[in-house]
Amino acid sequence: MSSHTPTPTNRGHWLTLAVVGLAQLMVVLDATVVNIALPSAQADLGFSDGQRQWIITAYSLAFGSLLLLGGRLSDLMGRKRTFIIGLVGFAAASALGGASGTFELLVASRALQGAFAALLAPTALAVLTTTFTIPKERAQAFGVFGAIAGAGGAVGLLLGGILTETVGWRWNLYINVVIAAVALVGALIYLPLLPRTGPRPKLDVPGTLLVSGGLFGLVFGFSNAETDGWDSPLTWGMLTAAVILLAAFVLWQRRAAHPLLPLSIVLDRNRGAAYLSVMVAGAGMFGIFLFVTYYLQLTLGYSPIQTGLAFLPMIGMLILAAQLGTNIFIPRFGPKVLVPMGMTLGAIGMIWLTFLDESSTYAAHVLAPLMVIGFAMGTIMPASMQTATLGVNREFAGVASATVNTSQQVGGSIGTALLNTLAATATADFLVANTPTTPEVGVQAAIAGYSTAYWWGAAFFVAGAIMSALLFRRRGHGLSLAQEPVVQASADPVIAR
Repeated sequence: MSSHTPTPTNRGHWLTLAVVGLAQLMVVLDATVVNIALPSAQADLGFSDGQRQWIITAYSLAFGSLLLLGGRLSDLMGRKRTFIIGLVGFAAASALGGASGTFELLVASRALQGAFAALLAPTALAVLTTTFTIPKERAQAFGVFGAIAGAGGAVGLLLGGILTETVGWRWNLYINVVIAAVALVGALIYLPLLPRTGPRPKLDVPGTLLVSGGLFGLVFGFSNAETDGWDSPLTWGMLTAAVILLAAFVLWQRRAAHPLLPLSIVLDRNRGAAYLSVMVAGAGMFGIFLFVTYYLQLTLGYSPIQTGLAFLPMIGMLILAAQLGTNIFIPRFGPKVLVPMGMTLGAIGMIWLTFLDESSTYAAHVLAPLMVIGFAMGTIMPASMQTATLGVNREFAGVASATVNTSQQVGGSIGTALLNTLAATATADFLVANTPTTPEVGVQAAIAGYSTAYWWGAAFFVAGAIMSALLFRRRGHGLSLAQEPVVQASADPVIAR
């Protein structure tokens, strides 16, 4: 057999990657694929503008608040079993949403989608973490997975536009049934099921309740700020409750006999830096999709399909950077160099977008900064995701992976709420300063709001660059991405993969 021919085991690994990558794509794109369908769904079901936000929020609330529980369940129940339950449940919830005849049923189905996504997403990453232990293969696998995590939102915009314009808004939900069916066949064939030996680990019920309630309050608070403003008592009430519950969770984890999330996982300097980096990247990524979409559709007059196509070069650069990083740069330089570099590129791309105005064109003014930001995301995400699960005991691979997803989800919620508020304030201030309000002034006011969001997005990335440069260890200190296996063998190997 030639050195270029993969062994059967390696072939099985790459097929496993294809299965979990497909599931991850489904979960990530579902955060944006429904957005484009909202106007059509609203016209069909007859709900108000105020109610529309709940179709997005229901998914985010269930997903964000249940992620750590979902990750721990994958540790307790076994990866393959949890993955299959997540796939089937997500597909069933999607079918229910597609068939919804009322607003209430659609919101309930979106919440169910989020709950099963919270089971599926960390399990997918945990399968990757426990399957790819050879450093070179692991780097390649995380490069692909990181590219999917970063590009899924843009793919959702394109897919949502195509489906809405061609076959109707309901297919933005039905499409998940098709994707899940393919992934399910692959999971049944290629995901390993290791028998459990020894006693079953216990679930930390108090810790689960505290962290789920805290994350619910956090995501709800920022979502409410986006719709009702920062002066809303409900916004601050939920955020205050979130801080109290999450603080209580940390204190409980220090004394729990069977902690949900051992603090050593997040307090490791490299892993902590990785989680923070994923959070910053999530905030910037969601902001880009939101405001560039507004600009392309409302200012340049793009259709949903044209808007989705406009993001394809960004996805191409993201994939290119992910592959270059994982195969060449991460083994050579490590995350301490690569992640700050990606953050800096993200800031440059954001600042570049601030020059857009009503006379700008896509080819001359939008394309280049989008490509820079795509390269930035492809540089940040794989390096951070590799580091975030590096060296974690197999018994806690699921909950460590869930913390990655939680960081991205919380970052997206914070970024969207803050940038939306800042943009709305800048738009209102522009209108006050430029009366009377003509259509041209309205366009300029909207662009002023977008520009403010881009400047603050750049500030997020600058803060991320400084933070990652300071926190990540130098190569040779602690675990090495190039030399150490991702998972240390458990002293009590009772967890099925």
